Amino acid sequence: MSWDDAVEFCRRLSDLPAEKEAGNVYRLPTEAEWEYACRGGTTTKYSFGDDDSELGDYAWYRENSDGKTHPVGSKVPNALGLHDMHGNVWEWCQDWYGDYPSGSVTDPSGATSGSSRVLRGGSWDYTAVDCRSAYRGRVSPSYRDYSNGFRVSLSPSGK
Repeated sequence: MSWDDAVEFCRRLSDLPAEKEAGNVYRLPTEAEWEYACRGGTTTKYSFGDDDSELGDYAWYRENSDGKTHPVGSKVPNALGLHDMHGNVWEWCQDWYGDYPSGSVTDPSGATSGSSRVLRGGSWDYTAVDCRSAYRGRVSPSYRDYSNGFRVSLSPSGK
């Protein structure tokens, strides 16, 4: 799944007659939105705390995946009820990869241009460190890989 594929899926979903009539516009989450959703109100390494030994309860990653993806929702959700924010597949974000802004910010915007798009969450073939809430990956938007996927966001009306 490439970033381009994920964006095309969101476009087609948004173009469905029932979605258009309802005013629904689907997109990839921004990196800030993704991290907020992943953390579920925490400031720890993972949405459930800092203990790597608990990751297997929440994520499919190198240590427990048997070298493959798994159905969504088979692990414990985070405090917001979201499944698979850690591991299973890397999730594309809307943003270009760039340095974080300096200082404290709320809901920051990503870089306005670049050559790589952001991936978050880690995947079934990566280690625990790659599944941390704050870990960032990056690759070309046209790069397709079996360990990449996406999560759909619904834009607020008028955005």
